[in-house]
Amino acid sequence: MLRRLTSPSFRKKVFAPVNSNIPDFSQNSPIFDNSGISNEPVYVPAEKHKPEPAPSPLQWALSILLLFLTFCTTTFAGFFYATGFLGIRNPASLLFPPDPRMLAACVSFSFPLIGILTAHELGHYFACRHYGMKCTPPYFIPAPLPLTGTLGAFIKIKSHFRNKRALFDIGIAGPLAGFLFSLPVLWIGISISRLTPKLPAGFTGLTFGEPLIFRLIGIAALGYAPERQDMIAHPMAMAGWVGLLATSLNLLPIWQLDGGHISYAVFGAKRHKKLSYAAVASLIIVSFMGWPTPSYLLFALMLLIIGWRLRFYHPAPLTDEGPLGPGRIILALAALLILILSFTPIPITA
Repeated sequence: MLRRLTSPSFRKKVFAPVNSNIPDFSQNSPIFDNSGISNEPVYVPAEKHKPEPAPSPLQWALSILLLFLTFCTTTFAGFFYATGFLGIRNPASLLFPPDPRMLAACVSFSFPLIGILTAHELGHYFACRHYGMKCTPPYFIPAPLPLTGTLGAFIKIKSHFRNKRALFDIGIAGPLAGFLFSLPVLWIGISISRLTPKLPAGFTGLTFGEPLIFRLIGIAALGYAPERQDMIAHPMAMAGWVGLLATSLNLLPIWQLDGGHISYAVFGAKRHKKLSYAAVASLIIVSFMGWPTPSYLLFALMLLIIGWRLRFYHPAPLTDEGPLGPGRIILALAALLILILSFTPIPITA
């Protein structure tokens, strides 16, 4: 069959009549006049997509249920910070019957922390809906952990990213909203914290690293002098601290974290992959700074194993409508600044 289709007689029958119908344009014909043609690339706007359906009532019901469970577990985690701040040696005596001071201190941790996580995820959610993309409501992850009470929250995006601008906007909306919500929480929480003389070198217990923005607010709101003082942080201040931790980890330019979306939109696929490997390696190295406390080691190894198996694959946007523009580049630099202000190399020392 292949020889028959490519035989000379077949070509004459099929292609010759077609070729004979093509006009013979000369070089002087106006169709070849390229004097007014620009060599600059022209970006043709992609066809507008029809907005996809919003989350169902059942999805919102699941979101609310997980929110309630996370409120319970984060209130339980607030008990850990409340006992230290209130200086209670026998905390069980305040639980049966419940002490109003203890309950207020626990809730002052859970409410602000859930507010920060909600602001972060709603930033992603509203950005998705702005571009007509299908996604779930925020899903919170309750966890009976003494330090956080949660493993965070997430939304699941069920549509392809329309273009690089949508990818960038959705990636940065969450950390930006969460960070802005963290600032008043930190200011109020730190302003009602207490200062003590520097703890002795042989102190046994948990100490928390101070992100740069935490220390700056401490100096401005409380007169904190880190070189000669320690801060006994109010539970609300610790909610802000956990919020900063979540924001900084999400902004790392790794794989499909928020920072990964931003770096992909700004630098492209090849540089995004290189940045992912470099950031994971850096996170592993930083984890040994606080040894024997592993800090970020488990998180970094999880990202490395999963990312390595998937070769740090990031889905490409459907269309490429040209450069991001100066406004988004400025926002990308703002995201880098937020990462620097929020990150602490040694978050916890035992």
